[in-house]
Amino acid sequence: MSKVLLIYTTWPDAASAEAAGRAAVEARLCACVNILAPMTSIYRWNGAVEQAGETPMILKTTAAAADSLRVLLTRLHPYETPAIVALSVDAVASNTPFLHWIEEETAHGA
Repeated sequence: MSKVLLIYTTWPDAASAEAAGRAAVEARLCACVNILAPMTSIYRWNGAVEQAGETPMILKTTAAAADSLRVLLTRLHPYETPAIVALSVDAVASNTPFLHWIEEETAHGA
């Protein structure tokens, strides 16, 4: 079985997250995208504390597809330095059929 990753990223709004998520699934670079409720982010940027509304997104993919997925997300993202973070999934503690589904759905895009 391939190593499964969750990619966490944030977008300026739901529309841009949906467009990027749909492109990633259509390209078979991830099996599924979860677009979460808008949130407030407080962060330091260029020496100042900023606050903005953002839309978080989680993409379910494999290690084999992760690099291509990162490239796609970076290309589509409007931010200068987008948050794109890969989190490893513990295969032993996870639902194996679900992990196989992720692997199958991303197999042709990687």
